[in-house]
Amino acid sequence: MEKCSFCGRVKKDVNLLIAGVSGHICDSCITQAYEIVEEEARSGSSSFNTGNLNLLKPKEIKEFLDDYVIGQDEAKKYLSVAVYNHYKRLNQRVDKDDVEIEKSNIILVGQTGTGKTLLAKTIAKMLHVPFTIVDATVLTEAGYVGEDIESILTRLLQAADYDVQAAERGIVFIDEIDKIARKGDNPSITRDVSGEGVQQGLLKLLEGSIVNVPPQGGRKHPDQKMIPVNTKDILFVCGGAFDGIERKISQRLNTQVVGFAESRKAEHIDRNNFLQYIVPQDLKSFGLIPEIIGRLPVLTYLNPLDRIALRNILTEPKNSIIKQYVKLFDIDGIKLSFDEEAYEYIVDKAVEFKLGARGLRSICELIINDAMFELPSQDIKEFTVTKKFAVEKLDKSNLHRLKVA
Repeated sequence: MEKCSFCGRVKKDVNLLIAGVSGHICDSCITQAYEIVEEEARSGSSSFNTGNLNLLKPKEIKEFLDDYVIGQDEAKKYLSVAVYNHYKRLNQRVDKDDVEIEKSNIILVGQTGTGKTLLAKTIAKMLHVPFTIVDATVLTEAGYVGEDIESILTRLLQAADYDVQAAERGIVFIDEIDKIARKGDNPSITRDVSGEGVQQGLLKLLEGSIVNVPPQGGRKHPDQKMIPVNTKDILFVCGGAFDGIERKISQRLNTQVVGFAESRKAEHIDRNNFLQYIVPQDLKSFGLIPEIIGRLPVLTYLNPLDRIALRNILTEPKNSIIKQYVKLFDIDGIKLSFDEEAYEYIVDKAVEFKLGARGLRSICELIINDAMFELPSQDIKEFTVTKKFAVEKLDKSNLHRLKVA
């Protein structure tokens, strides 16, 4: 009698029995075997690139970034070239007498909401390498309340599912790097454990060294098992708003000048965007130590978002704010749309409150929150957000609290 060679069920007890060279298999065992193979493929092999990366050229990297990030062409060019060179370096086979390429860590300077974190996230998505975002504000020197420097690598290991080889080719985005600037040149009876102390601790990570990392994070102790991680091939991207650095740049450019010839030179300076003139010297004046600036050789800036950029951010990127809301309503079977006047009103408010792209999200939430609460319970198939509706909802909210002086 014909029966399944795996589960033993006879032909009449199964829907389908497929014959092989020396046995049979039923449809249930085929389905189960397929699920086992899929699960093994997901867990048994790393989902990250650990071998040679099929790198896009810098122009192609920038085109990929253009799909997700509006504007910021200068920052995209610097980032594309730095990432391209970094991963070319990883793919390079170094001979004894060959030139060894140094790492190109990056520092991005820009106002809040201009896209620093989004640029780094998008690059990691494109390369398909482990990526983590770390907030520098929680870091302190070892032994003090806060997180140790090594916690940066713990998070990268977690993002790589503890695949050390993949983590050693990953990207770390250190956000709020400006918050660890030294507090001042004046000597103090207390140590600067969350400022200059953290900068000094970061030096060995940025430069490239083997660091013993506690796998679960937290404080290190002698009996704890450590995982050695080599940071030589990890790309560090640092970002910060550096609030007030414009004054340092202005002083260096000597925009407060006296004399006819000097004033003509100053005419060419764009006073609405001092960040485009930033140089490493300004970071030193702000409070970063020279050693850490030297380990972040690629310095670039992000432009403040103007009205046109904010309008495009609202609808153009692949994962734009409006497309996200349309998708959320679509899941409930509701077709959401916005009037052009409503878009213009949202952008006007975002410009007024000076919160960048994040301001757009806050304003949209205030406008559409009541609709998200009520419409799923009603029998409505279409809903249009008009300017009148937007004005009415914002007037009811505490929107004035968002306003930046």
